[in-house]
Amino acid sequence: MSAPIKYEMMILLTEEFNDNELKNWAFNYAKALRKLNASEISVISRGKRDLAYEISNQKRGNFIQINFSSIPKHAEEFLSSLKFDINVLRFLILNKTNNVKSF
Repeated sequence: MSAPIKYEMMILLTEEFNDNELKNWAFNYAKALRKLNASEISVISRGKRDLAYEISNQKRGNFIQINFSSIPKHAEEFLSSLKFDINVLRFLILNKTNNVKSF
């Protein structure tokens, strides 16, 4: 089994979330990470901001940062769930060894 890697992920969500819905969304994904045996999970809301260009007819978006430690196999499983979430416009995941994956 491989060793856990520390990841930092930035997620761009649609603008339609209010603060309570945003907290619930982030909490549900933190629970999903916990089920995949991730540790050191922290979720930070970076706020609602104007986008430099429209993405899926959206001019503004909510930015969420999630930091966690996980083995690569489980991180890939988590990323596949983000790909199918209609509220996710973009996401970027970085590991602390400078490898970048953008989806």
